[in-house]
Amino acid sequence: MSTTIVICENTHSYIDHDRLFKELIQTFFQEFVELFFPEQYAHIDFSHLKFLSQELFTDILKGEKREVDMLAETKLKDVETLILIHVEPQSYFQKEFHERMFIYFSRLYEKYRKPILPIAIFSYNNLKEVPDHFAIEIPTFKIADFRYLQIHLIKMDWRKYLRRNNPVAAALLSKMGYKREERVQVKIEFLRMISRMELNPATMELIYGFFETYLQLDEGEESCMQEEITKLPEEEARAILKLPNSYFEKGIKKGIEQGIEKVVREMYKKGLPEALILEVSKLSIEKIRKIKQEMDEVS
Repeated sequence: MSTTIVICENTHSYIDHDRLFKELIQTFFQEFVELFFPEQYAHIDFSHLKFLSQELFTDILKGEKREVDMLAETKLKDVETLILIHVEPQSYFQKEFHERMFIYFSRLYEKYRKPILPIAIFSYNNLKEVPDHFAIEIPTFKIADFRYLQIHLIKMDWRKYLRRNNPVAAALLSKMGYKREERVQVKIEFLRMISRMELNPATMELIYGFFETYLQLDEGEESCMQEEITKLPEEEARAILKLPNSYFEKGIKKGIEQGIEKVVREMYKKGLPEALILEVSKLSIEKIRKIKQEMDEVS
């Protein structure tokens, strides 16, 4: 019993969206299915998962070649099933996408002759909808009605995923439906999520790099985030600020330039221990004690 999973990416991008989505989902494929498709997840035996070589299809009428970048094979716990997953990792709306999914489905079924469950992930940043089915019919008879599952990230409420101990959920917060004024909070919640996970440095770098590609704070937002982190419970703040990535090195340097002393004052007001303030601010012990002395003199 085997299942084949396919991920196809679009090539019209400046950022390498294809590589980013492929690497994220391939690394955390089990977590990806569990997050978005719990019903299907319950039937898949992930212990037999393996990724296969790429497939290349030619659209003769349009003169285009389409490449299936990620092809994986696994077994189901109950029945033999072929699963097709199509990833659209960029801000690109294609009106005939549902027809293209049907063509992929047909070509793959022709080769593997197994049932297929197709899934598409849309990452474009608008609310335009693509039909989730493709029908072939005449007035008197429906010849075929192809259907596939969809994930449209921009339509998802990022708050619903904050309690999930899932690296895919954390990374994809950056592509979900948040407002401009929520960017700092989304980043903080992302950091809280990954600080709770026991991830090795390589996977941490993958998740962090993905997130930063799609949600990068400006200098003012970074400074605001640093200040907001100090308002978190001490244990959470410490866990976040110990994350192994270069972001905080950059963020703290910018914070110093923009007024890291304000952050130190807030930490003192919150009653946080001097050791944590020293660790977060990267200032000398003499400097932070001088700030504390100035605060005492004012009060």
